[in-house]
Amino acid sequence: MTEPESPPDFSRIKIRVGALVLCGDEVALIRRERAGGVRFFTPPGGNVEPGEDLEAALWRELAEELGLSRGQVAGHPELLWVVDQRVNRPGPTPPPRKLHLLYRLHIGEAVRGRLAAEEYDELPDGTHEVGHIDWLDYRSTAELPIFPPVGRALAALPAADAPVGNAALPAVTDADYTWIER
Repeated sequence: MTEPESPPDFSRIKIRVGALVLCGDEVALIRRERAGGVRFFTPPGGNVEPGEDLEAALWRELAEELGLSRGQVAGHPELLWVVDQRVNRPGPTPPPRKLHLLYRLHIGEAVRGRLAAEEYDELPDGTHEVGHIDWLDYRSTAELPIFPPVGRALAALPAADAPVGNAALPAVTDADYTWIER
């Protein structure tokens, strides 16, 4: 008889920074297409490198994915939400626990017009997955497949710049999320 696998302990923690970049009432989301017609969205962002400052990581990722630099944005990124991810995934490496730190930024139309329309994510084999930058009314995001799942919270904001009382969103676990393979 085979012993059942024990659940991962999620002892490794990774941090991912992401941004809800807003231009008026529209938010930039990266639309990704996977095998079988699976479509989902992610806020621009990525993993924090070892020893990297959180805000430096955010600006690095925004430059890589949108072509957005610190000098194009008035003010500082506002930490909006934190999402705790504890999800199994395929592969030999034990899954890390991941904390998603989501910031909010506001830009003007002139800056938006100069941003990238596509994002290229390098895959382990050296090829690239193309993500399309979609600008969507933030109020229409409640039912979109966004990861981390911030659509309902985003759509519930009474205004694009409304204050948020509680930065902690519900955790993402195997009970409510299935890993999407490439």
